[in-house]
Order: sequence, then C-alpha cells, then structure tokens
Amino acid sequence: MVVRAEIKNQRSSVKKAQLVAKIVRGKSVPVVLTQLQFMNQKTAKIVLKVLRSAVANAENNLGLDSDEMYVSTVLVNKGPTLKRWRARAKGRSARILKRSIHVTVELAEKVESK
Repeated sequence: MVVRAEIKNQRSSVKKAQLVAKIVRGKSVPVVLTQLQFMNQKTAKIVLKVLRSAVANAENNLGLDSDEMYVSTVLVNKGPTLKRWRARAKGRSARILKRSIHVTVELAEKVESK
C-alpha cells in the first residue's frame, strides 16, 4: 500500500530541497520525523509538513500504522519562478529569480521477509 502527499509552490530552490530529500529517502517514518524536527534548513520544515500530511492520510484514510511505514520516495520538482528586478548602478537593473518547488512524499509499508 502506497500513500502520498504533496505540497506545491513553496518558496525555496530545488538544490536546497534535494539535500534534505536525499537524507530522508528509504528511512522509517519515526526516524525521519525526529531527524527533520531538529534540522536547521528551511526546506526541512517544508518536507516535515508534507511527511506529517502523508502520515495523517495513511492513518485516517486507510487505517495504517505509521510505525510500520517507511519513506519510499521524495520528489522535489521545480515550480514557477517569480521574476523581479533590482536597481543597480548607472541606471541598470539586475534580475532576481525567486524560485519555488513542488514536494511529493510517498510512504509504503515495510515488507517483512521470512
């Protein structure tokens, strides 16, 4: 059984979010929740929010136990970019790109082999 949750248009860059996603992939849910709570990165808070949503979906909609699940996939995709301008010397302007991301988290049940 696979459960997913996603969040869109969060203000961060893809590279910064990929660093957090790499740490989270493949680990059990209780371990990941603890890790993300104590990380200093802004994107860790975003991934934590999506992970909590996926856990709530699993528990409330499907009646699954979150302790028996692990993070199977974390996708971080590029969202829309806001383009802004900043005044520079001699009447010129410089471009400011305010990037955003879409984050998708999928949880799966642990398969116990005999």
